[in-house]
Amino acid sequence: MTQTPTGNTTGTAQVPAPVPGQARGHQGAPAHPLPPAAHAPRRAAWRESLTRVRAAATTEPGRLRVVGAVLAVVVVAFGAVTAWQVAERQSAAGNVIDHSGPLSANAAEIYRSLADADATVAGGFLVGGEEPKAVSDRYQRDITTAAELIADAAANSAGSKEARTQIAALNSQLPHYTELVATAQADNRQGLPLGGAYLRYADQQMRKQGGLLDAADKLYQAENGRLGADYADAKALPYASWALGVIALGTLVWAQRRHYRRTNRVFNQGMLTATAATSVVLLWLVAAHTVARTDLTDSYHHGAQSMQVLNNARTDVLQARGDENLTLVARGSGDAYEESFSKEMDALAGPAAGDQAGRGSELAQALALADKEAGRAPVRSAIANVAEWRQRHTDERSADDSGDYTTAVAEVIGGKKSSGATVTETTAQTFDAVDTSLGRAVAQEQQEFHQAATDGRGALALLPVGAGVLALLAAGAAVIGVGRRLSEYR
Repeated sequence: MTQTPTGNTTGTAQVPAPVPGQARGHQGAPAHPLPPAAHAPRRAAWRESLTRVRAAATTEPGRLRVVGAVLAVVVVAFGAVTAWQVAERQSAAGNVIDHSGPLSANAAEIYRSLADADATVAGGFLVGGEEPKAVSDRYQRDITTAAELIADAAANSAGSKEARTQIAALNSQLPHYTELVATAQADNRQGLPLGGAYLRYADQQMRKQGGLLDAADKLYQAENGRLGADYADAKALPYASWALGVIALGTLVWAQRRHYRRTNRVFNQGMLTATAATSVVLLWLVAAHTVARTDLTDSYHHGAQSMQVLNNARTDVLQARGDENLTLVARGSGDAYEESFSKEMDALAGPAAGDQAGRGSELAQALALADKEAGRAPVRSAIANVAEWRQRHTDERSADDSGDYTTAVAEVIGGKKSSGATVTETTAQTFDAVDTSLGRAVAQEQQEFHQAATDGRGALALLPVGAGVLALLAAGAAVIGVGRRLSEYR
């Protein structure tokens, strides 16, 4: 009799149930547990994107998309850089007109006002006693003008350390100078010889190294340096814009040639429009910058540079007048003033040569730089008046050297000679004629400077906006042109 296992009522053997996580062996027996499924490491997103781009670039539609993107980037970069560089040059031209140019002119006027005040007060001493009201008014007007212009320069020269230094020197020394002049005038009204000594000391404070005129001259040079820097920035060639323009055109031509070789179609309207717009921007850039550069160069050579020469001539005229007056105020001890007068007149018009300015002299340079008759006429008048001034000065010095002080003073400021005859033609008149003529010449050159510089800035006025708009138009047209080609693959 056959026995069955305990608990089995059916007479069949039971197979153990599989354990979770185990696999059955060959005969149903449990095998070794399997390890968890291995997962491949995820690739970085940028790597996957790069792989897709590379894969797409192997097809013609993918290549066309790359071409379209490159065209758009290059053309937009060209427009952006053009707008940026032109805007910078336009801003620099604006500084020439509205900032550094006026500051340079104001610095020259500070120098002229101080020199005129010094010459004027010295002339008033020759009258003796109470100076004429016209002399007093002119002196006060010069000092007031200088003070106002110094304050204006202080408000607008914050970016220049040298300018601030010289402005501080002017502000500290001008009150001291006016106090010395006031003391000298008070003593002179009382007939005290000490007044002349105070006046000569005031003149030394005006002219010495580090004095008022020296500080004004350094301020003028600093402002001229800033003007020159603005000119250089305004006229700088936009090499980056030109290079990107050529690259953009070259890329567009290459893309159209590629299109032609693959489709045998001569024109793609989108890329043709992009090429035309890019060409317009590049030609506009070259033409506008050439015109602006020409106008700015003209404004410098026949405006700013002319004014610099004329301003130097005016200061020499004023200092020569002061030396002439102080030679007489010194009463026999004014040889140094007379020597200074001769040097200034030689710098102004060269060695005495009739009605002609010597080659290389300031007036000869001013005449050569004036490109219009309106500017040349006052310079020629100044040259003739300087020659007349020299002749009258020679007569005055002859009288003073011979001991005829009364006649010498009359030759300078008018009045009666020692013989009783009245002098009607004085060096004061010729000095005023020279100064007036040079003032007219400066005003003419200032007008030409402003007009030419404004024209130069105007030549660049619409280009930044125009370049940006046309570049966006070109980029859009290039993308549309490529898009039409892509549509053929759908």
